[in-house]
Amino acid sequence: MAWEKRARGGLYYTRSRRVGGRVVREYVGTGEVAELAAALDAGDRAQRDSRAAGWRTEREHLARTEAALGELCELGEAVARANLLLAGYRRHGRRVPQLGAGTEQPPPE
Repeated sequence: MAWEKRARGGLYYTRSRRVGGRVVREYVGTGEVAELAAALDAGDRAQRDSRAAGWRTEREHLARTEAALGELCELGEAVARANLLLAGYRRHGRRVPQLGAGTEQPPPE
C-alpha cells in the first residue's frame, strides 16, 4: 500500500497483493476514493499487526510454560530415580530397573 507520485505530477494510491505466488500492484485511484482506500487499508493493517502481536505474546507465554514444565519433569524423574535407588533397584545400561545383586525384595505394603 503506497502513494506514488507519477511523472504527470499526480498522487496515485496502489496496493500490492500476491496472486499465484507473484506480487501484483493494483491501481486504486486518486483523490477521496484513494484516501478512503488508504484509510481502510491502514485499519486492516493495524488489525493484522494487533492480532500478530497477540499471537506472539501467546507463543512467548507457551514457551515459558513449556520450559517450566520441562524443569518440573526433570525434577520428577530425579525424585523417582532416587526413590528407586533407595529401594534397592539399580539401572544397568538402558534396561528396565531391577533389584541390585544381594538386595532383598522390599516387604509388601
